[in-house]
Amino acid sequence: MKIKTIETFATRDVGFVRVTVEDGSQGWGQLSPYNADLSAQVLHRQVAPYALGADAFAIDALADTVVEREHKFPGSYLRRAIGGVDTALWDLRGKREGKSVCELLGGTPRPLRVYASSMKRDITPVAEAERLARLRDECGYDAFKIRVGSECGHDVDEWPGRTEEIVAVVRRTLGDDAVLLADANSCYTPARAIEVGRLLEDHGFSHFEEPCPYWELDWTKQVADALDIDVTGGEQDCSLAQWRRMAAMRAVDVLQPDICYLGGLSRTLRVAELARASGLPCTPHSANLSMVTVFTLHMMGAIESAGPYVEFSIEGADYYPWQDGLFQPALVARDGKVQIPDGPGWGVEISRAWLERSEYQSSALD
Repeated sequence: MKIKTIETFATRDVGFVRVTVEDGSQGWGQLSPYNADLSAQVLHRQVAPYALGADAFAIDALADTVVEREHKFPGSYLRRAIGGVDTALWDLRGKREGKSVCELLGGTPRPLRVYASSMKRDITPVAEAERLARLRDECGYDAFKIRVGSECGHDVDEWPGRTEEIVAVVRRTLGDDAVLLADANSCYTPARAIEVGRLLEDHGFSHFEEPCPYWELDWTKQVADALDIDVTGGEQDCSLAQWRRMAAMRAVDVLQPDICYLGGLSRTLRVAELARASGLPCTPHSANLSMVTVFTLHMMGAIESAGPYVEFSIEGADYYPWQDGLFQPALVARDGKVQIPDGPGWGVEISRAWLERSEYQSSALD
């Protein structure tokens, strides 16, 4: 079945893709968030020429074709654009077969455990701890991630002493039974990362994410080798060769691909298989409530290498004003879990009102 039309509906923050095949069947996917309008341009310029007329059910092959034909462009935008088509084709297949994507992958839609993922660094440690405790009581979370250091911070904290304070205050407030994670967003050199990692170990944290600039794999490996806490990373990486290197050198203890950044579900499944073969858990990055979390829930409900939880953002319109009202039904945490949508395909419907406000483009088979 050939791909006949590829349409994009985009804003600067997020964009959706609709793929139509010869018999009129359609599927919906999502471009990666952040500068999604640029990713839409890349899609129509550098992905659509190879996708139009291609077999809609040879999803893996299509991603490889685009990467190889556009080999002079090995970076993020091409993968962010590929992912929009890839995820639309998975939705198309699920709808044609009357199955959820999770079921297509051999899984069963069900509630999955999630961790409450904070994105904020401009919040005081006491306010953050109080917020997490309130969400624990309201939504049943038993695992929580906080931010330490500052983003790409060259060893500088968001403000002096914040990291030491928030690690202690959050543990004290949430108690010994809470599973705690910390994300440094590429803040530290190895020496400082090891210091912070030992602080996290002393307070019973189980996960130390992206301690060093993510492109410095040798630095990250130094940290992983020095600490008992799981060092995790990979969300930014979109090269499968880099993923193979990361796993082979044991730069991290947990692989964290992002389905939208990496280029779609098909390519992320390869990282999940790499994790399985390497004996490493896979806990993807899904740091906002766009479709990336829907995609991640479906995948994590099926893969063998799935880690113990799925990342679930606790930020609302004050932090991500663009994520409200994108699709229905909305994802909701109850008893510390979120239901994998169980309808055909991704199991959600894109908001028509949102689509009407977006920038529209179309590429069609001649």
